[in-house]
Order: sequence, then C-alpha cells, then structure tokens
Amino acid sequence: MNKLNDNFAARRDEWLAADDDALLSCCTLDFFKATGNGGQKRNKTSSAVRIVHTPTGIAVTDCSERSQHRNRKTALEKLRCEIALTVRVLPAVLPENPEYGLSNPNYFINLARIFDLLCENSWDDAESAVKLGISRSKLLKLLARDSRTFARLNEFRRQNGLPPLHL
Repeated sequence: MNKLNDNFAARRDEWLAADDDALLSCCTLDFFKATGNGGQKRNKTSSAVRIVHTPTGIAVTDCSERSQHRNRKTALEKLRCEIALTVRVLPAVLPENPEYGLSNPNYFINLARIFDLLCENSWDDAESAVKLGISRSKLLKLLARDSRTFARLNEFRRQNGLPPLHL
C-alpha cells in the first residue's frame, strides 16, 4: 500500500458516496478543445473535461461527446472508478449490499471494497470470492463488466507475480 492510500483511505468511501456537486467541490476542472475526429464543432468549443481530485491528485479526462455537460458526467464516473481502484482501505470491509450491479448507487463503494479484499488476499480471486460468499466465476464476471476494472485487477496480479485472469 502506498502513501496516497494511507493518507486518504479513511475518506475514500465518503468521496465515492458523495453526490456530483460535493465531489466536484474537492476537484479542479479544466475545459479544453479536444483534438481528433469530430468535425468543426469539436475543434471550436472547449467541450473536453479534465477533472483533478485535489486531495489525491488523481486526474481523469473525457472528450467522447460534443457536450461539455455529458463529458463532465462521464469524467466524474471515471474519477469515482479510479478512486475505487486506487485507494485501499485495509483491513477490508465486505460490501454491505450484496448487489454489485452497475446500476447500484453503491457500485463504486462495493467495487472499492472488493478490491480491498482482493488486495488483502494477495490478489487471489478464489479466496476473495469465498469470503464474499459468491463463486469465483461470478466474481470474475462482475469485475469484467468494466474493462478498466478487469485490466487493473490483472495489472495488480502481474505486479504480485500472478498470471493474468481470463474469462
């Protein structure tokens, strides 16, 4: 666990549960013109969004839409995901609600707690699934719903000398 995680672990769930305005209050926003495909509208307006979470220094950008409002919403989702995947709280606390779906309002808190459990179990997915009370395949399917999440899990496994997981 790194220094970033030690300093901010206690506030992680608070940031993940915060509404958009509350989360943005501890961030800096930058709007800019994106480059690439998208035509004249994309190159004339500052619709791309960069959000930097000031306490942790985690930065995310989004320029997938022509609308600055939609890009900000997507960037906030990316920020929540990055906080959940980066900031560890140990010892792990199991998710309170067994529903892990993307539509669950506690999705990012649950994701963070699953990653806490995986970290605590040296990234052993089978042991973590047992502690969660679900099958290993269900755990992997839950994590594979978001490619960022599955890629990060495999990155942590590689860093700890484990082979990558495949579905």
